[in-house]
Amino acid sequence: MLLITRQLHTVQRMQAERCSKLIDSVLRVDHAGEVGANQIYRGQMAVLGHTKAGKTIQHMWEQEKVHKEEFDRLLYKYRARPTALLPFWNVAGFALGAGTALLGEKAAMACTVAVESVIVEHYNDQLRQLMDDPNFTDKELLATIRRFRDEEQEHHDTGLEHGAEQAPFYQALTDIFIEARNREIESDR
Repeated sequence: MLLITRQLHTVQRMQAERCSKLIDSVLRVDHAGEVGANQIYRGQMAVLGHTKAGKTIQHMWEQEKVHKEEFDRLLYKYRARPTALLPFWNVAGFALGAGTALLGEKAAMACTVAVESVIVEHYNDQLRQLMDDPNFTDKELLATIRRFRDEEQEHHDTGLEHGAEQAPFYQALTDIFIEARNREIESDR
């Protein structure tokens, strides 16, 4: 009987320590996004790693690795659950990165611009939601999201500087990427 009571108490305490639904959603979506971003850059590096764009892509990928590691830590800290779609985002991200890279450096940069534009907007929306929540007090999480948003904006701008808008079918590619990324965000909420 004592064991059952102790287990019940442990479960109740663990549930009390879990994060709010908002933070759970924020962390799940952001973690999934960073997994996808890592795979996009992995795919781009598999094709373009030996080209002049390789160094630029590698720099952006290194930042994305840090983002993913931080969201891994935050999922654990807040006891938030990751998305069940992680295996899909791993495959889809790599395919998107490698596929656009096969179209050339500018197409890979168009992918970066499109994806990062959605992410920057998404991070801004999250920041507003968290700051509007009277129960939210984690300044460290806000600072992390702000820093990552700024780095994603840097990736967006880097893509533009490296000819993204000169990619064949730039607008069509951008529209497809933005729609796909928005669907990813919605499916992971």
